[in-house]
Amino acid sequence: QVQLVESGGGLVQGGGSLRLPCAAPGSILSINAMGWYRQAPGKQRELVARITSGGSTNYADFVKGRFTISRNNAKINTVYLQMNSLKPEDKAVYYCYLQNLPRTYWGQGTQDTVSS
Repeated sequence: QVQLVESGGGLVQGGGSLRLPCAAPGSILSINAMGWYRQAPGKQRELVARITSGGSTNYADFVKGRFTISRNNAKINTVYLQMNSLKPEDKAVYYCYLQNLPRTYWGQGTQDTVSS
């Protein structure tokens, strides 16, 4: 079982920033993509951002211009989600994921709370 290690969640005021790292084991040699989903109370899990092995990125419309996903080139199994200009509606549990097709692995989730 692949364990993804997330951190960086917490409480922040509206307009503030958080940075979420996610690290996958170095034993995974083939990664198709890594990224983040989030799930707010009473809502479905939704894609926030992803980065492919080739470095291409995709963002949900609701985070474009505010969130940035990046990869540590020295540690290719580590990605970061920089979240700026946070809004109360960004409050959710954020889950890191890794695609090693056909499998998808998930982190345990990290809670982010944004106060108004």
